[in-house]
Amino acid sequence: MKALLSVSALVMAAMLGTASAQDVIKIGALYNLTGGMSSLDGPSLKGAQLAAKQINAAGGLLGKQIELIAPDGKTDQQETAIAAQRVLSEGVVAGFGQSDTTFVMAGAPLFQEKGVPFLTSGATHPELPQWVGDYMFMTAFGDDDQSYAIADYAYDKLGARRVAVWTDNSMDFTKALSKFFVERFKEKGGEIVGEDIFMMGDTDFSAQIARLAAIDPKPDAVFVSAIPSEAGLSVKQIREQGLDLTIVSGDGFDTQLVSTVPGPELANNVYFSTHTYLGDDRPEVQKFIEDYKAEYGIEPENSFAPLGYDALNLLADAIRRANSDEPAKIRDALAETRGFKAVTGEISYTRESMVPPKPISIISVTGGEFKVEEIWLPE
Repeated sequence: MKALLSVSALVMAAMLGTASAQDVIKIGALYNLTGGMSSLDGPSLKGAQLAAKQINAAGGLLGKQIELIAPDGKTDQQETAIAAQRVLSEGVVAGFGQSDTTFVMAGAPLFQEKGVPFLTSGATHPELPQWVGDYMFMTAFGDDDQSYAIADYAYDKLGARRVAVWTDNSMDFTKALSKFFVERFKEKGGEIVGEDIFMMGDTDFSAQIARLAAIDPKPDAVFVSAIPSEAGLSVKQIREQGLDLTIVSGDGFDTQLVSTVPGPELANNVYFSTHTYLGDDRPEVQKFIEDYKAEYGIEPENSFAPLGYDALNLLADAIRRANSDEPAKIRDALAETRGFKAVTGEISYTRESMVPPKPISIISVTGGEFKVEEIWLPE
């Protein structure tokens, strides 16, 4: 009798376990929560977790709760690939995350191979969908647009005519950013008066600074194409060596490290392009800021927090429109996205491109404080 009861209990437990699994939609969140990308990826995951909490509180998706599976990629390509393999092994119906192209390329192709859609929340290389395949989508604008935005601002508003360019030569994102900046700045009539390189993880920029200081006549600005871990350091060391020229960059500078590493006395005359939400009075923006502050006790650290929020909400929208949690149907619904009202700007895809054209903010840093100077609209 006891044996029969034990068998019955095991069968019931298995049935309950199956039912529980069927009541959950698993979604993979690939982020670098430690290392050089953590100041972007950490807030992005927090934004996504806020979205998941709100969706679940409202009844979930298709009558099921969302479960985010979020291993740490550790700002390492091999660890990111391992993280992607792990979430895929757990039966996720979609994946999202990553704020840099190099790390997307370490994980997203594995999703493509399995026929599972992947939506990068913050990576910006415009050729990512072509490189990965038809299951790859972008929440953010492309590097071409953000480079054009800061090149236009440097030339038209800051009066820069002679610019030096520094590039992190180890990252796809930073190389693309410099390429598009140089292209646009020259097109406008500007002159590139020197180009230099460094690598992710570098901590000493004295050689680059010496070469920059030797340029005669002095450049009006230096474009520093870097990820967060080198962004603050480069500003600090340039200023410590007495160079007061304007520093311009892209969204790799959208981190408090640009303020905290050099300190308020040195964090001046810096401008960068990034994702629009600060200073935007749209209702969805204000609600996100209020909800984020209520959840975490602080305002969003940077624009990557709303990008994570937008990415998960866009996936949720696609699942609702597909009326299915089958990966192929989610992919098809994503491809049909038109006019999705996201915190960081409206998202639409076309048959030609899975890179949404979006507005871009130009941010200034003065005394360590960030301020929106302009909203740039794509052509």
